[in-house]
Amino acid sequence: MYHVLVLHGPNLNLLGQREPGIYGATTLDTINEDLGRVAKELSVKVSSFQSNHEGALVDAIHGTIGNYQGLLINPGAYTHTSIAIRDAIAGVEIPTVEVHLSNIHRREPFRHRSYIAPVAIGQISGFGADSYRLGLLALVEYLRTH
Repeated sequence: MYHVLVLHGPNLNLLGQREPGIYGATTLDTINEDLGRVAKELSVKVSSFQSNHEGALVDAIHGTIGNYQGLLINPGAYTHTSIAIRDAIAGVEIPTVEVHLSNIHRREPFRHRSYIAPVAIGQISGFGADSYRLGLLALVEYLRTH
């Protein structure tokens, strides 16, 4: 059975109340519950972790070695700033899918660049909370076929 780590970056703990016009009304707990249901249907296991701290996210990525087969990550604002998270993903060489609730390419210019995308197998953005579900589906399909 595949085990996937789902990482949620900074400010995602505020989902449901933070800028709902951009990020929607769905809470992080609801996203995690939905991922649990989808994982069960796919016969995989998911574990979720959220942090507002870059180092905690890097430590979680390092912890995937030998414990997880895939990583689903919404790095939040660290997408555009964190070489440390990018290097951690490259260093552990784990199949990674980057997800975003909003379409980062239709937003402010500083959000158009992702340090994560070059070390991820794919990126899904713009589908609200469904971005996570779609990301998990894509990641599991990748794991099963590679």
